[in-house]
Amino acid sequence: MLIDTSVSSANLLGFISLLTYILTLLPSSIRIVFPQIKKAKITMNLLKYRRQLGILAFIFALIHAGLIIVKRNVDLFDLQTYKISLEGTVTLIMFAILAVTSNDWSIKKMKKHWRKLHKSTYVCMFLILWHIKEKMYGHWNIITLIEIILMTVTIVLFFRRRWLEHYK
Repeated sequence: MLIDTSVSSANLLGFISLLTYILTLLPSSIRIVFPQIKKAKITMNLLKYRRQLGILAFIFALIHAGLIIVKRNVDLFDLQTYKISLEGTVTLIMFAILAVTSNDWSIKKMKKHWRKLHKSTYVCMFLILWHIKEKMYGHWNIITLIEIILMTVTIVLFFRRRWLEHYK
């Protein structure tokens, strides 16, 4: 398998979206897996601005999808389009719902249901990893390799966190 060094602007935006999304996930895992740095300034800032970062991740993902649609002249009225990119479409829809409800008003109105809804972000980790592997299969570039490593580390941290929460 050869790694291509060229990266399209759509893929670069997907990468930026991924990085921003990972920044929304890190504070929860860091606080449990590495308790000695849970009060670190970076961890506290990521926690403080998590909702804004999530909205940014959605915006970057939306632009990423838009560029892919334009570049490949995708027919949005053809159901095959959604079958071909099921994982990307589902993730984008989930990101949209999370972005729309990432505000104080939604928290007040939805109460405990808001937290349950926003825990669905962890499903996106797996969908995104699937999306990267599926869409980049056969023509990886250096960004693809970095994305897979970052998502794998994020997922491992998540599982470690869940294990520590369960067995503490």
